[in-house]
Amino acid sequence: MLFQPAIIALLLASAVGLLMLLASAPFALRIIARWDIRSGSEAQLALERGTYLLSTVLSFIFTVQLAKLLLFVFTADRLAVMFVGAMCAVGTLNVNEYGFPALLGQILVFFLAAMWLAINHVDAQARDYPLVRIKYWLLLALLPVLAVCFWLEFQYFRGLKANVITSCCGSLFSAEGKGLSGEASAMAAGPAMLLFYPAQLLAVAAAVWQWRRPGRWAAYATALGSAIAFVAAISGILAFVSLYIYEHPHHHCPFCILKSEYAYQGYALYLPLFVAAACGLAVGAIQPFARVVSLQSVIPTVSRRLAALAALGFALFAALASYQVLNSNLILFER
Repeated sequence: MLFQPAIIALLLASAVGLLMLLASAPFALRIIARWDIRSGSEAQLALERGTYLLSTVLSFIFTVQLAKLLLFVFTADRLAVMFVGAMCAVGTLNVNEYGFPALLGQILVFFLAAMWLAINHVDAQARDYPLVRIKYWLLLALLPVLAVCFWLEFQYFRGLKANVITSCCGSLFSAEGKGLSGEASAMAAGPAMLLFYPAQLLAVAAAVWQWRRPGRWAAYATALGSAIAFVAAISGILAFVSLYIYEHPHHHCPFCILKSEYAYQGYALYLPLFVAAACGLAVGAIQPFARVVSLQSVIPTVSRRLAALAALGFALFAALASYQVLNSNLILFER
C-alpha cells in the first residue's frame, strides 16, 4: 500500500516538511537568543536575511499542510474499493487503529498551521518584525506536533493490508455506535437543528462584529464562535444534514457525501466550513499582539479581512446545508 502514488505524495509532503522544520530549529533558536532589530551588526544583518528565507520556506510548508488534509481524506475515500467491507473513507480509516487518530492529527495541524500563517503574515507587515521571537517559539512548539502526526500517518499507511476485512460507516455512525460519533448520530434532527443554526448565526454575527468594529472582545468572540460553530456543524452533518443528502433516515455518514454518487456535495460543505473556522481562529490568534506599536494599524486590517472570510464561509456553509435539506425528498417532520 505504501507505493500508491497518493500515499507516497502524502508521506513525502509530511517527511519533507518535518525535515525542513528540524533543519530550521537551530536557526530558530539562534534568532530567539540573538535577535535585536536595533542592532546594525553583521550578525544581526545575517539573521535578518536568514529569517526572510526561513519565513518563506515555513509559509510554504504550512500551506502544504493545509492542502494535505484534503488529499488525505480524498485518498482514504479512493482506497475504500481495495478493502472488503469498506464503502467509503470510514472503512479505510478503520483498517487499523491509526486511521482516525491520523485524520484528527491532520485536522489539528490544519488549524495550527492556519494560525501560524496569520501570525507570520502580520509580523511581515511591520517594519521591526516584532513577533519574530514569538513565531519561532511557536514553530518549535509545533515541531513535536508535526512529528507525532507524521508518525501516526506513517503507521496508518504502513498498516494498510488488502486482506483485512473492515467495517462500513453504518457501524460507526449510527445510534448504536460507540463514542462521540454514535452520540451525535443518535441526536434527533429537531434538537440538532436547534443547536446547528444558532451556532452558525453566532459565528457569523461575531465575525461581522469584528469586521465592522475590530476590537479585543469582538476578536475573541469571533474565535470562540468559530470553534463552537465548527463543532456544531460537524454534529449537524452527522445528525440531520447527511440524512437529507442521502434521503435515508438512518444513513449518518459524513464521508459518503464526498462520493460521486452524491455529486461530491461534501466538498461543497466542508471547504467553506474549514476555511471559515480557520479564519475565525486566526482572528483570535493575532489579537494578543494588537497593542504592539508597529502592529496597531496592521492587525485591525488583517483581522477585518479574516473576519469577513469567516462570516462569508459560515454563511455559505449554512446556506448550502439548508439548500440540501429543503431540496431533499426526505421528510423527517410531519406538517
